[in-house]
Amino acid sequence: MGYLRVSTIEQATHGYGLDVQRAAIRAAAEAMGARIVKWCIDDPKSGALPADERPGLTEGLTWLRDGQADGIITRDLDRLAREVTVQEAILAEVWNRCGARAFTATGEVERDDPDDPYRTAMRQMMGVFSGLERRLIVKRLRDGRKAKAAAGGHAVGRAGYGWRSVGGALVEIPAEQRGLARLKELAAGGASTRAIAATLAEEGHPTQRGGRWTSPVVARILSRQVEAVAA
Repeated sequence: MGYLRVSTIEQATHGYGLDVQRAAIRAAAEAMGARIVKWCIDDPKSGALPADERPGLTEGLTWLRDGQADGIITRDLDRLAREVTVQEAILAEVWNRCGARAFTATGEVERDDPDDPYRTAMRQMMGVFSGLERRLIVKRLRDGRKAKAAAGGHAVGRAGYGWRSVGGALVEIPAEQRGLARLKELAAGGASTRAIAATLAEEGHPTQRGGRWTSPVVARILSRQVEAVAA
């Protein structure tokens, strides 16, 4: 079972895409002689969230517990989690409750061995640095907003979706505000950026620039919401 995850922060800063992850997983599975029987996706979902708050991962763990898949494979462990406590909890679920195996694109994540404490320590250390990277990204976003605010006017460069800048102040655009509220509602319900884009287009909500709703457009709007929370 292949697991893919992209967060709003990563979409905004790194451009890590589902296609890149899928290609890496397929190549690794082929090299191991394995077959992907199921793709489970969380898009966008933070790697700091526990498994029960990620619909894609929850579905994947159910497949493992039901014996419909023998293991889970991700591009690397930070797709599974960016917080070491979450990472270890998920791995424990895979190994102990599901009785399955865990893999990344570079090979198997081996189970803990009491005779090899370095194995666990090195894996957990990588998880610590992954969590640190996430917090540094949030800090850079927050510092950028503060710097823009100190320069005067609103602190987000171009006014975000749902707003326009009038004399340095932000004024709501009612039609876009309704679209923004619907977008947040769909995202909170676990919908992917692709599904959100399709729903907004079907319901007739306008985009900011008059174009069509796409997954990257939704991701950019969501990334602004992350920046606003982090500020």
